[in-house]
Amino acid sequence: MTHSAAGPLGPVLPAALDEAAHRCLVAGFDGTTTVPDTLKRLIDRGLGGVILFTRNIRDADQVRELTCTLRTLRPDLLIAIDNEGGGIGHLVAAGAPEVPGSWALGAADDPGLTAACADALAGHLLSLGITVSYAPVADVQSRSENPIVRTRAFGGDPELVSRHLRAWIGATESRGVASCAKHFPGHGGTVTDSHHELAVDPRPYERLDLAPFRAAVGAGVPMLMSAHVVFPALDPELPATLSRRILSDVLRGELGFDGVLVSDALEMRAIADRYGEAAGARLALAAGADQVIVAVPDLEVTLACRDAVLDALGAGDLTEERVTEAAERVRRLALRYAAPCRPGAVAAWDAHAGLTAARRAVRSGGPLPRPVPGAHVVDCFPPPHPALNWGGEDLLTEVRALDPTATGTAVAGEPDDLAAVAGEALRAAEEGRPLVLALCDAELYAWQGRLRDALFAGRPDTLVVSTGLPEAGDELAAHGRGRVNLRALAEVLAGRTD
Repeated sequence: MTHSAAGPLGPVLPAALDEAAHRCLVAGFDGTTTVPDTLKRLIDRGLGGVILFTRNIRDADQVRELTCTLRTLRPDLLIAIDNEGGGIGHLVAAGAPEVPGSWALGAADDPGLTAACADALAGHLLSLGITVSYAPVADVQSRSENPIVRTRAFGGDPELVSRHLRAWIGATESRGVASCAKHFPGHGGTVTDSHHELAVDPRPYERLDLAPFRAAVGAGVPMLMSAHVVFPALDPELPATLSRRILSDVLRGELGFDGVLVSDALEMRAIADRYGEAAGARLALAAGADQVIVAVPDLEVTLACRDAVLDALGAGDLTEERVTEAAERVRRLALRYAAPCRPGAVAAWDAHAGLTAARRAVRSGGPLPRPVPGAHVVDCFPPPHPALNWGGEDLLTEVRALDPTATGTAVAGEPDDLAAVAGEALRAAEEGRPLVLALCDAELYAWQGRLRDALFAGRPDTLVVSTGLPEAGDELAAHGRGRVNLRALAEVLAGRTD
């Protein structure tokens, strides 16, 4: 039996090799209850996995129905999702446990608590029929200017990051869910977001943040995800996702990793703009990746990537041995984690672990300020990242849930008239009403600093708190913008810390 790669004129490959090539693909798609016909055909040909996003989530019962439908089509299909916790969570509508992001867990620095949060997330995934979690983040937040890692990392100290990685991976594995440490060999030393353009980490080899990935491999992590980042100390030209030196020599050879290596999404502009998704798929597999993610819902992009891989196999530009090796790793992973269709009841998890961790993080920086009942709260944060889910959380909502006399506004992105925002806040805080300014990564967004200066000019007693990375002058830090982070911060502001 054979399959044609690209119609009657395309190369004809043995069925086993065709299936192996399909196992190397992970596809995104549109739909909450039905599976597109194109995706069904890909699954029939051996598609290795699918990745779910907010667009695929309506409620818990719907997700269970969807995952069962997918596994009915192919029992060994890996069903994955990004599930870091904090402000990045696609499963809010499906009742996801509320846990803070990794930075807050690092600030609390209790590996047992990190394990409890990871267990809650993994237990919830298992109850929905999802058995692959593209988490935790193993990056070290090494550059203050880094625009994309930040509070997604456990911290800026490789040993602290390693400690919490081990806790997260162990708890997730205990649930029978595959964790995936990302983004190898680290995205925290860049000043560029690879979603938008190619990123570079210029540091010498000995200063790269490989220690957490060594720890993850030592902890038995079954998957790693590559970074679309150039590391001149390792490869002067190619990003890690496309570099044989980095993926095969360093990761396989030096770190001894024999699990599944998956690429970050190929439609990210670091790859798409310079190479194109289809060429990126072929090059990544040739370099040593075992699966490539095509997360966009347009399945024509996935088909183009698939055809590029099949064409390269037919032409001899991609070896049968490399694809067979990759597919075998995916097959072994699926034997462990592609559970049969029986989502539903699983062992209970600690529903309070997330809030406990968020509270500890808020209170980890020293004496707490006095409560500010009846405050006017100005909550500033950058526009939501298009590739990362945002659930609409804001600090004012959490404060008002505890103190209905509070007022304020949420400022998502630089306002057209910053002076007007400052003037309105100062008027609202007249007659002694406390004024609270929440900043989120003001170091990166100068408009937040200008607003802070404008408020200080009228109210030097403005209480400044942070919901991103802590910065000089903050009197209180949430260490993240997840809902549970904001709730813990609101408790302190409202004096509800019993």
